[in-house]
Amino acid sequence: MAFTAKDVMALRDKSGAGMLDCKKALTDADGDMEKAAELLRERGIAKAVKKESRIAAEGAVGAYIGADCGVLLEINCESDFVSKGEKFHGIVDSVAKVIAENKPANLDELNECKIGSETVKEYITSNTAVIGEKISIRRFEIYTSGKIETYIHMGGKVGVMVQAENFTEGSEETLHDIALQIAASNPGYVNEADVPASVLEKEKEIMLVQMQNDPKNANKPQNILEKIVMGKMGKFYSENCLMEQPFVKDDSLKVSQVVGNKFKVAHFVRWEMGSGIEKKSEDLSEEVAKQVAAMKKN
Repeated sequence: MAFTAKDVMALRDKSGAGMLDCKKALTDADGDMEKAAELLRERGIAKAVKKESRIAAEGAVGAYIGADCGVLLEINCESDFVSKGEKFHGIVDSVAKVIAENKPANLDELNECKIGSETVKEYITSNTAVIGEKISIRRFEIYTSGKIETYIHMGGKVGVMVQAENFTEGSEETLHDIALQIAASNPGYVNEADVPASVLEKEKEIMLVQMQNDPKNANKPQNILEKIVMGKMGKFYSENCLMEQPFVKDDSLKVSQVVGNKFKVAHFVRWEMGSGIEKKSEDLSEEVAKQVAAMKKN
């Protein structure tokens, strides 16, 4: 029985398998759609679709520096065991390289980029089937100018990318130290001037309320309390602004003193793997009950 490109697309939509896998299955099934679907299931390819509803809260942050850009990327999976494997890290590295070569604007564009004969979406789906866990690309960032440095901590638990302008040759070690600084101290901004006015006002408001609630300040007038709050803002800047932070390798120095005139930190991004993803937690007895119920249905 002959089949068409539309049949291949229909099987792809139904199974979630890659185009080449669908075409081969239809060929082997002599064009029989149901038989082809069964073949995909037997080959462990279609099972990737069933995993799409699972929560992928583990994974790794990876980085890649190409000829004209730098990339930071997070890909998630379901278990810490898989996230530490060479196969999974190979997937992260391959997708990061594709991002550097194609510079997609968003995840939809990335999914249509090619890895060999497959699209990235097909590549992820086929590897989900091979690994046996849901794999999903969560986010990526591209820097395309300046001197770029990346740092990956604890096998991908934390990832940093820094973009420096007016870079002085020979300052590579200092720029790497700044990437380490960002990983360790998690600043929110580069400089004081980068902090939005709304954030500053909220911080001052919180400090003022804290001081008003302190019995030691009961008899101090409002204008004095406000002046004290202004003085305390230095601590906020030293904790949240990169250039005002104590240098992690020598806390007698500020980061701004270490950088000096070697370069200007223009931008940075710091990701903690899985941050903001709700991890699935089930009681063991509930999990067993679900498995028993599923067995009864079959």
